[in-house]
Amino acid sequence: MKSKSPIIATWCSIVLNVLLFILKFWAGVVSNSVALLADAWHTLSDSFSSLAVLIGLKYSHQPADKNHPFGHGRAELIASLVVGVLLAVVGFNFLVESITKFRNREIVEFGSLAIWATAISIVVKEVMARYSIYIGKKHRYNSLVADGWHHRSDSITSVVILIGIFFGSKIWWIDSFLGLIVTAMIFYTTYGIMKDTISVLLGEAIDKEMVNSIVACETEVGESISLNPHHFKIHTYGQHTELTFHITLPGHFSLEKAHDIASKYERIVEEKLDVCVTIHVDAEE
Repeated sequence: MKSKSPIIATWCSIVLNVLLFILKFWAGVVSNSVALLADAWHTLSDSFSSLAVLIGLKYSHQPADKNHPFGHGRAELIASLVVGVLLAVVGFNFLVESITKFRNREIVEFGSLAIWATAISIVVKEVMARYSIYIGKKHRYNSLVADGWHHRSDSITSVVILIGIFFGSKIWWIDSFLGLIVTAMIFYTTYGIMKDTISVLLGEAIDKEMVNSIVACETEVGESISLNPHHFKIHTYGQHTELTFHITLPGHFSLEKAHDIASKYERIVEEKLDVCVTIHVDAEE
């Protein structure tokens, strides 16, 4: 692993989420609030998802083997899917709980403990979100970025709950309503995580910025002719990326010269973009 920061960030998430769960669960039990209890279990699900991310990060750095020639980098994408599934289960459970509580017209009395627990959660979870997203983007870990947005969704739902607490004594259905809002945010976060992760697993097209960088590298090959790089394909396996594309050379070039030009172009692109490159040579018609 190039850096221990992703592992440190994930362990911090696990520990802090467990502590926040205990605090919010206690506040939820004392006030008999489905919204606070939902938020507490939402926070605990962050611990389980962070654990899944941790396992994915560790497994993704196992070296390539006979059965996995491109390494195990996509293990952390699988971890992202686990995060999404866990969130969906939590969301569905509290959707049912919120509806049941509304039908039973249950009234909640929020106290100072609920206010302090929610306020602390807002601050801690936002700090965790920013740190996880920063480390995830810096080291190109989708699962860590997903975990960061998981933290942020928890922070946002806590903000909503804190606002609702101040209306709890006046509106009998506020707790059920807040529970539904928490559920909606959980489902929205789930959708974002699953959408981004599945898109990468299915395979995405190369972005224009990378294409422009590859084309710009052509000038460093030192040939007086246009190599016409085209037919780009990219496959991502965690931090390992396989890039293939074609170039066009005159048909009268010897096999040795064509190979030397392609190899030089490959080395230049690999050094610039930190990817593994394979170039196919087309004969100019």
